[in-house]
Amino acid sequence: MAEQKALLVTGGAHGIGAGIAQRFADAGYAVAIFDIDGDGATRMAETLRSRVPAIAIEGDVSSEDAARGAVEQTCAELGRLDVLVNNAGIEIEGDVARMTIADWDRQIGVNLRGAFLMSRYAVPKMRARGGAIVNISSVHAFTSYAGYPAYDASKAGLLGFTRCMALDHGPEGIRVNAVCPGYIDTPIMDRWLETVPDREEALRQVLKAQPLGRIGTPRDVAEAVLFLASDAASYISGAALVVDGAMIAAGH
Repeated sequence: MAEQKALLVTGGAHGIGAGIAQRFADAGYAVAIFDIDGDGATRMAETLRSRVPAIAIEGDVSSEDAARGAVEQTCAELGRLDVLVNNAGIEIEGDVARMTIADWDRQIGVNLRGAFLMSRYAVPKMRARGGAIVNISSVHAFTSYAGYPAYDASKAGLLGFTRCMALDHGPEGIRVNAVCPGYIDTPIMDRWLETVPDREEALRQVLKAQPLGRIGTPRDVAEAVLFLASDAASYISGAALVVDGAMIAAGH
C-alpha cells in the first residue's frame, strides 16, 4: 500500500486555503494547516481528522522562525512533506502616496516573503522523493486595479518566483506552479464588499464581468491546485493556471 502523502497549506483556516485543505483530505492526503489564526486552524484540522491525519500550526508566514517551524512540525508529525501550497495572503488598499511604508512591507512580507520562507525550508525536505509547490497568485498578476500597487506587485512577483523555482528545482524532482484566481467567494471578498457604497450594485458589476455567470468558489481553486500537485500534471512546471471564469479573456 502506498505511503500517505502530506500537504502543508498556509492560510489554511479560511477561504481558499480551507477549500484546498478539504479537497486534499478528500484525496487522502494528511494535512497540515498553517495560519496566523490558530483557533481557526485548529477548527479546520478537527473537521478533517475523521478522514485523515491533520494538524494545526499557528504562526505568521513572514516570520522565518515560524516558517521553519511549520515545515519541521509537518515533517515530524505527518512523517513527510510532498506538497506545499503558499496560499497565505493579505490585501491592503492604497495608492503609493497614501500607503504607509509599514503597510507596503506587510503586504510584500506576507504575500511574497512568506512564499520564499516556506519554500526555503520545504525544498530540502522534498529533495529525497520529489514534490510539488503551488503558489497562489491572482489575476492581479496580469491585470491591475486602481489602489492596489502593493498587492499587484506581490502577486506579479509570485509568478517570477514560481518560474525561477521551477528552473532551480526541477532537476531535484520538485515541480513549481502557480494558480491565479479571479473573484472567489471568500472572507477577503466579503471584507471588500463591506467597503463599497452599494454592496448589491458591486455584486452586480462583478457578475457582469463573469462570462460563466457566477463567482468562483474555494473548491474551484482547490481542484486546480490538486491537479497541479498530482501525477496528472507530472510534465507541468513553471506554469500559471488562471482560474477566473474567463474574466481576463473578456477584458476585465
